[in-house]
Amino acid sequence: MTHTPRNPFVEEGALQAFSDGAVAFDGGRIVACGSWGDVRARFAGAEVVDARDAVLLPGFVDCHVHFPQFGVIGALGLELLDWLRSVALPEEARLADSAYARSVAEEFVRGLARNGTTTALVFGSHFAGAQEALFSAAEAVGLRVASGLVVSDRGLIPELHVSPQAALESARDLIRRWHGRGLLRYAVTPRFSVSCSEEMLSACGELARETPGVLVTTHLNETLGEISLVKDLFPWASDYLETYDRYGLVGARSVFAHDVHVGASELRRLAGAGAAVAHCPSSNAFLGSGLFPLRRHLDAGVRVALGSDVGAGTGLSMLKEGLMAYQVQMLEGPEGVRLGPAHLLWLATAAGASALGLSDEVGSLSPGLSADFVLLRPPPGSTLAGVLERSESFEEMLGALFTLAREESVASVWVAGRVVS
Repeated sequence: MTHTPRNPFVEEGALQAFSDGAVAFDGGRIVACGSWGDVRARFAGAEVVDARDAVLLPGFVDCHVHFPQFGVIGALGLELLDWLRSVALPEEARLADSAYARSVAEEFVRGLARNGTTTALVFGSHFAGAQEALFSAAEAVGLRVASGLVVSDRGLIPELHVSPQAALESARDLIRRWHGRGLLRYAVTPRFSVSCSEEMLSACGELARETPGVLVTTHLNETLGEISLVKDLFPWASDYLETYDRYGLVGARSVFAHDVHVGASELRRLAGAGAAVAHCPSSNAFLGSGLFPLRRHLDAGVRVALGSDVGAGTGLSMLKEGLMAYQVQMLEGPEGVRLGPAHLLWLATAAGASALGLSDEVGSLSPGLSADFVLLRPPPGSTLAGVLERSESFEEMLGALFTLAREESVASVWVAGRVVS
């Protein structure tokens, strides 16, 4: 068992582990974490869940995932803009059908939970009814989700376009009924500048300013082709980030997906605003978008977490994204960051909590935080079981989990002290 209360990118010895660990929780909150003997002595009368054959980790945090794209995972052979036109956008248009949207939302939320994701910033749907379905499904399962109506008024397909005024009205209605309800929050979500007029971006900025606690999420610098389109559509902008910054969409509650091809000025401004970036390594590889410059982000002081980016991403497992992040940095050579098990766990948990403004709520197994955690148990006779049996340190065990553990190894998932999967 382990928890990650400190950032291994800036502090040595950040990984805390107990070979005989225990966590105690009450009323949905963690009250103790440490060795079994110490925790049991403090809470002798507590009900005991014996999971000595498993590993307990903080619940995973996915900072960028598209619920309408759940059904198109695995569409091979395309780069971003072609993939959007031929695969993603037609599928997203199907969510105008309320029954279909409900089925996708329910499968998607169950999929998150089955993979150990307890908190997610979900890129929502262009349709208010489908967005309702997502919030309802997340509430029913008990996941901690931030999401919002995706808005665009050009550049996609007509079924996904909406006027800025209609977008504002629908978003305000969703905020009134869902923002701050239980574990749910709203996220203002312009799809990306390519598909948003200046009037739409201005409407999104207005919405973000008028609603305390909402997040802002969108795409940034994913591919060179996308960046070229943004330059053509916004000739006054010095770079991609300025198309958001002009309308008040760059701040401490903003999470930008990808940022693969980022300029030095953009990095400085992201850091100065306190904005975060969701690194989506499997999606970047799947679409051939490029290798993420993690070192440049860290050196600039930009917060980075992980996103699965389903459906261009290759699945909902944050363990898989951690492994992909490691591999990308190895491919970067001297410019990459040598990531160890502690870094991967941080990126998949506490870094995501920080990006979403939830560091005082989730991200580790520290006392006072919500009892959000995942229990990993290798299938009997599996390769993972054999490797774990021979591991001589927790670092080796954690490295094996990121390399080999996936959905079939997730034994149970808890959010706020309640089993959700």
